[in-house]
Amino acid sequence: MNLFRFSTVVLLAALASACASAPTPSATAPADAVVVDSTAATLPPEPPIDPATIDAPSPADAGTVSAAEDDFAEIYGSGAYDPVADPTLPAPAQAPASYDPWEKFNRKVHTFNNAVDRAVARPLARVYVAAIPRPVRLGVGNFFDNLRQPLTMVNQLLQGRPRDATQTFGRFVLNSTVGIGGIFDPASDLKMKRRSEDFGQTLGTWGWKRSRYVELPFFGPRTVRDVLGLAGDMPLSPVRQIEDDKLRIFLQGLNLVDTRAQLLSLDSLREGAVDDYALVRDSWLQRRNYQIESHRTQKQTEEELPEYLQDENNPTVPADAMPMPEISGGG
Repeated sequence: MNLFRFSTVVLLAALASACASAPTPSATAPADAVVVDSTAATLPPEPPIDPATIDAPSPADAGTVSAAEDDFAEIYGSGAYDPVADPTLPAPAQAPASYDPWEKFNRKVHTFNNAVDRAVARPLARVYVAAIPRPVRLGVGNFFDNLRQPLTMVNQLLQGRPRDATQTFGRFVLNSTVGIGGIFDPASDLKMKRRSEDFGQTLGTWGWKRSRYVELPFFGPRTVRDVLGLAGDMPLSPVRQIEDDKLRIFLQGLNLVDTRAQLLSLDSLREGAVDDYALVRDSWLQRRNYQIESHRTQKQTEEELPEYLQDENNPTVPADAMPMPEISGGG
């Protein structure tokens, strides 16, 4: 303790001596005073300037200025340049109009879906993200994606794409075995591309390209073509083949919560939109049209497309995730 006190005193003394040795402003020598000689000769006044001669060009430059103006007018025209109405610019890109004759009804359903989402789906998704570690959530997403691979394979065959169907089948077998039921995704490590196909895309590939937009309660964005596609996808759903009601409904609910959790990153974009309904409709239809046209025409390469169109894992409510009553004949 004595040593500590002694060290503190020495340190304070050193600081005090350092401050005392620093020069103060009053200790410096005063600067020599500058003496102004009042008897110095003053400069003569400048001659007055005629304002009329300020902007007037000289006769020698008048012809040069006129020639430059004539050249400019010959190239760009004599009127004021308007960059918006420049005829030399290419025409602005025109986004395809959304075929939405049922907009009034669809907006009401959209409002209902948003209310359900705010009250139930979004809070559950946030709790799911907060409570479940990301590797586990990734395994859940891989599991449900793997279950949909047989449906994708069947639709690829119906679309006349046997090569893609063969790769999808190999991906399903590899992930179901080595990937332990699809929880892990070794197929992606082997560069086996993940694809997602449904019967709505198949109908579009067969020629049903333009279909009116409709938003379904709980299911969200669809077209009439895709509503019929749901009816074709449901019989091929592995989850719907489970006879145990509790297990089937649990898996369907987990699939819905996991799908909604993947969409949480888009909430901030939607909250800043002027018209949330138009944003959801137009973006969904744009991606849906690409999914159909890319396989039908094969004109665009992935390098020419924005990133969000290249992503095959675009979560939407799948056909096997919504609990639906079983339709069975009876007397």
